[in-house]
Amino acid sequence: MPVFPLGAHVDGDAVRFAVASTSAEVVEVCLVDGPDDALTERRVELTERTFGVWHGTIPGVRPGQRYGYRVHGPYRPWEGARSNPAKILVDPYSRQITGRVTDVRAARGWAGDPMTGPPDTVDSLGHVPLSVVTAPPEGPSRPRPDLPWSDTVITELHVRGFTRLHPEVPPEQRGTYLGLAHPAVIAHLKRIGTTAVELLPVASIADEPPLLERGAPNYWGYSTLGFMAPHAGYASVPGAEVTEFVTMVDALHAAGIEVILDMVPNHTCEGGVGGSTLSYRGLDARAYYSLGGNGHDADITGTGNTLDSGSPTVIRLVCDALRHWVTAYGVDGFRIDLASVLGRPRSGGFDPNASLLTAIAVDPVLSTTKLIAEPWDATGEGYRVGGFGVAWSEWNGRYRDAVRDFWRGHGLIGEVASRLTGSSDIYALSGRRPWASVNFVTAHDGFTLRDLVSYERKHNEANGEANRDGTDDNRSQNFGVEGPTTSPVIAERRLSTARAMLATTLLSIGTPMLVAGDERWRTQRGNNNAYCLDDETSWVDWTPDPDAENLTEFTSRVTALRRAHADLRRDRWLADEEAAWWHPSGRLMTEQDWHDFGACTIGVHVGDSLLLLHAGGAAVACTLPKVGPFRPVLDSTRATGRPVSGRLLPGGTTITLPPRSVLLLRGPAQVGD
Repeated sequence: MPVFPLGAHVDGDAVRFAVASTSAEVVEVCLVDGPDDALTERRVELTERTFGVWHGTIPGVRPGQRYGYRVHGPYRPWEGARSNPAKILVDPYSRQITGRVTDVRAARGWAGDPMTGPPDTVDSLGHVPLSVVTAPPEGPSRPRPDLPWSDTVITELHVRGFTRLHPEVPPEQRGTYLGLAHPAVIAHLKRIGTTAVELLPVASIADEPPLLERGAPNYWGYSTLGFMAPHAGYASVPGAEVTEFVTMVDALHAAGIEVILDMVPNHTCEGGVGGSTLSYRGLDARAYYSLGGNGHDADITGTGNTLDSGSPTVIRLVCDALRHWVTAYGVDGFRIDLASVLGRPRSGGFDPNASLLTAIAVDPVLSTTKLIAEPWDATGEGYRVGGFGVAWSEWNGRYRDAVRDFWRGHGLIGEVASRLTGSSDIYALSGRRPWASVNFVTAHDGFTLRDLVSYERKHNEANGEANRDGTDDNRSQNFGVEGPTTSPVIAERRLSTARAMLATTLLSIGTPMLVAGDERWRTQRGNNNAYCLDDETSWVDWTPDPDAENLTEFTSRVTALRRAHADLRRDRWLADEEAAWWHPSGRLMTEQDWHDFGACTIGVHVGDSLLLLHAGGAAVACTLPKVGPFRPVLDSTRATGRPVSGRLLPGGTTITLPPRSVLLLRGPAQVGD
């Protein structure tokens, strides 16, 4: 009998089950029926075992059948063996998962002490999620948009938070896959120039034990239970998450918007050894997790456990899961959370050619998608910006830091110049193109754009961790007042600086990424780690507001300029003769200028575009290149970016750059003085 594929697969009037466990002595499929408060189960032992895979066919099983596994085998925590048949386990290859953890104690595989105590004997059935047998997926209904990287503008968003308060979405669809598919929502994404949405995790989520114990959710979703199943909590109708996810992808694709999923193949929801036994730990902890001495989890993710990227079991699961999202739903790409972990087998040193990274990059399906690495983990060893292979784009943390520093008057001007032009010093040597740099100033993790110019300290008290969580390295500014202000002068300085940072991000060479809600002037009230707040702190506010409307229009204007002019979205590195760097005095920059610690004004002339940035707190005179004329097309000091005048400015004209401003002019396609 064939062993593969893993999971539960309908075969005529029967279902083939296959699950990997090298440590099990007996594996039972548990077919679950009945109401949630009175579940019954029928256990069927899988008697076939081939290459560490337990498999068998059970007649009479149909799609919709709930099931789980019970594993009998050694319980030696000090060796990492944690078999406990009292715990019903989710199939790692589930394509649908139902239920949630309702009893933290029942979800634990241990009693007394996780390392020295006996296995817990409380049956977890009825208190933990279950797998669901599904019909074979039909596949996507339309081709993927397949947009070039150089044309890509990413908006990172949370499926629930983006539409939870949207007034045009029917109430029952707000915060769901169907909410994101709503025409009004898609129209907004198109308006701000989005070509790809990067969705925070939508694979099945389960809250970690510490959050369960205090009644808080993992709102962001970086707590995966099943890597192939759409999260049930984002369905408008219970149990309809698969069909609704298909509808969402189809609607976005019909609008020409790609779908990139934020995947978390570096850890699971089970936490450390003191956590829960929901799937992987009970099936085969030693095959799934990177373990340190005495059976403890090696934790380089900051979550309590780390999936072992050197394990064949993990490599197969991750590649199969990613491929499933592409073949079943037509997903266009993936952002890999803490991707450095994938290059550190057994939590060792980083290798860009490690087996899992290589397997993804050379896979015939996955290699046709957009692959984005978050190039760091929870350790210093894991900070690997620029260190990934040619198949990968990367969240460029050096871009974020340089742009934040520039607009608050810190750092060398040469650093921001490198980031503006695609970060060739980071990516060119590896043979990658400028779009390998995913340029961002804000992300889900950290201050919103509004908070970045309103707070200098984090305010995370609502998270319940005494403000200890979240980074202290925010590189932010508050213009003299921490938080909300009644001063119109400070309010305008904040908005002007925010527009300048938005313009910088969208006009830099590389792939720009925005965060949904920044264009709506969204605030989290200084919380830079709102991972457990499923409330107005995290949701996008759609209440009509002049500042939000103007900033949305500003974003729309800048993305339209980017679309219209190829020199603003290059896919090749700039040659020396293709760019001229301008000093505000009207001459080319000199070597000495690049090392001027007080410099806060820079201009770059590429193709038909002259981009001027001035981060100073006072206006400065700036003489344009002698070639000309130039026509202003963007002024970040204006609420919507529309310049006061579009009249032509002769070459050599001296203009005034206002404080904290970005000015884009269009002129002759030549450089020189």
